[in-house]
Parts: sequence; structure tokens; C-alpha cells
Amino acid sequence: MPTTIFTIANQKGGVGKTTTAVNLAAALAERKIHTLLIDLDPQANATSAVGVEKQAGRSLYGPLNGEGSVFEMITPTEYQHLALIPSEEDLAAAEVELAQSENYLARLSEVLRPLKASNGYRAIIIDCPPSMGMLSMNSLAAADQLLIALQSEYMALEGLGQILRNVDRIRDAGLNNDLNLGGVIMTMYDGRTNLAKQVVDEVRAHLPDKIFNTLIPRSVRLSEAPSFGKPIFAYDNASAGAVAYRELGAEVIKRFGLTPGR
Repeated sequence: MPTTIFTIANQKGGVGKTTTAVNLAAALAERKIHTLLIDLDPQANATSAVGVEKQAGRSLYGPLNGEGSVFEMITPTEYQHLALIPSEEDLAAAEVELAQSENYLARLSEVLRPLKASNGYRAIIIDCPPSMGMLSMNSLAAADQLLIALQSEYMALEGLGQILRNVDRIRDAGLNNDLNLGGVIMTMYDGRTNLAKQVVDEVRAHLPDKIFNTLIPRSVRLSEAPSFGKPIFAYDNASAGAVAYRELGAEVIKRFGLTPGR
């Protein structure tokens, strides 16, 4: 079965993007779907959130500059069926250096091509920086499916429009005609507020076939888990956040036809 590359993006920080990348990857792995999580954010929050320490030279910085193999960067985690390509501070330099390279928006696609061709993973999940810079645009050019983490709060729809315009730019430039909007994941949802419900209703009205049914709740336990270097399932398996991400994982599996194994 072919590998599906998912990019989880939002140009705004603090919307639950990394939390979603980490816990969706863990949810798929829990269902025995061989999954690779790629931390493309120089802040390396996804790396630490699965209990892997940052290490100089362990990121996609080298491969993006034509140095070393992407396979050399794959790092095991303590969770079965879940591997990681970590990040570290050097990756920040790629934002500047990529702009000076040939085919600068296609570099990540070129780096990941042999990895995808190997069929070693059913799902590759890319966690992007909280901006639409060179790294995030590269991730759009490399992805099969874009998953947008959207905070259930005011101004969310404006951010959604900006991301969709970037998708159009990638397609118009001929960089990735196969890029699909795989879905919108509503995060930090507080069902006690009318505003959160209104935002979800508006997104559902604009993109009825794209929004996932699962609403990720605003949760202290979800906020705490990364500081312990654990996905929510390892930190508090019975929490509302764990239940939600497990349900989201089931939706993703069904929507994209993912199956267990390699």
C-alpha cells in the first residue's frame, strides 16, 4: 500500500498544531499503522513531546542541503509503530538557505521521495513551523494531504482563508497538483461557549465535507503531556483529550483508507 504524506499546518501559533501532529501520529501507531512523525519546526516541540532529546545534526537540515540521507535521520521512539525524524536549532537556518537554492520550494519533496518510494510507512505526518515560510511551503509541496489545525476561536476563518490561498499558490506554480485539503481539525474546543460553537458551524458551512466530526477539547492534560515527553495516551489514557485524538485517528484511518502494517 502506498505511503500517504500528511502535512499539519497553520500559519498561526498556539492553535494545537504540534499537539495534533504528535497525538494523531500516536493514535495511528496505536492502531498498528506504521507511522513516521517529521518535526519540521526548529523549536523541536514535537521531538520533545515524544520523549526524544534534541541533538545537533539530527534533523532534515543536512538532507535539505544535499548532505546525508533522510533514512539516516529516522529515530525510533519508545512507542511501537511510531518513528521520528527530529528537529533541532540548525533547521532554522534552512528558512534562509532554501531561498537561495535551486527549486527551493521542491527541496523537501525531493528529500522525501526515496522515503515514500520505500513504502516503509503507511503514514508520514509533518509538523510545520507556525508560519508560512520556506519550510511550511516546502511541506505543502511535498504532501498528499493537508490537515489544518484550526482553533475554535475568533479570527479562525481568516487564518483558514490564508492557508487555502497558499495551497492555490502551490498548485498554480505546478509544484504539487496532487495536494488535497484532507480536512480541518477543530482544536481547543470549549463547548460551554457560544463562540466556539459558532466557529465550528461556520467552518462546517464553508467546508461541509472537509471538517472532521471529532472536536479536540481545550484540555489541561493535553497541555501538560508534552512537558513529560509523552503523547496523551501515555500520559493520561482516559482523559478527554485521549478519547478525542483516538476518535480523530479512527476518522483519519477511515477517510484515507489507512491499514495496519508497513
